[in-house]
Amino acid sequence: MPAQHNIDSERELWDTYAAGVKPDVFDAGPVFRWTQYADHGPGPELLGSPGSALEIGCGTGRALAALAERGVKVTGVDLSPVMAGKVSERWGPSGVRIHCAEVLDYLRDTNERWDAVYSVFGAVWFTDPLKLLPLIAARLSPGGVLAFSQPPAIPGAYGPQGMYKGGFAGRALYTYRYSYTPRKWIGLLQRNGFESVEAMVLDAPTEGHIGTLIVTGRTPGE
Repeated sequence: MPAQHNIDSERELWDTYAAGVKPDVFDAGPVFRWTQYADHGPGPELLGSPGSALEIGCGTGRALAALAERGVKVTGVDLSPVMAGKVSERWGPSGVRIHCAEVLDYLRDTNERWDAVYSVFGAVWFTDPLKLLPLIAARLSPGGVLAFSQPPAIPGAYGPQGMYKGGFAGRALYTYRYSYTPRKWIGLLQRNGFESVEAMVLDAPTEGHIGTLIVTGRTPGE
């Protein structure tokens, strides 16, 4: 049975998360990293040398700002009006464009194309890939890059995984995370026309800590 997304509830969940982000996070400078550990793993080189990039589920916008510093035309999409407002205020002067929208609706409605689409613990983790991946493929330029990172699946727990907001008390705000093995992700991307697909789990810098799943693929070139 497919996950029953309630977008209004999920928007409220992410607004609550955004409201709790400490001001010093926005005061900090741009940073681009794929993993949950500082100074660990690859950087924006996984995107190649894009002229334009879209981050889906852009969170605080610091990765977008880091790409903007490199001269990339950047766009971010986030479901939370609270987060989108904070990102626009903080990073808009740096050239970051931000849209507050549900990612599937945004990708269906836009006519723009990008050289790279990426997600860092963002919308790829929280959106049905059977719906999301074909929309991403349609909005990438020929030879464009899709890259995303998220925690690896817990062994034996695959597909949509329900997640309540911050504990098990209070109003029932929840969302879904989509977790698969690297092999499954490779198959999902390939079935949606992506080439040169790679998926791996990068070990954490401390043995026994949670690693990071990183997946990349390209659309066919002209």
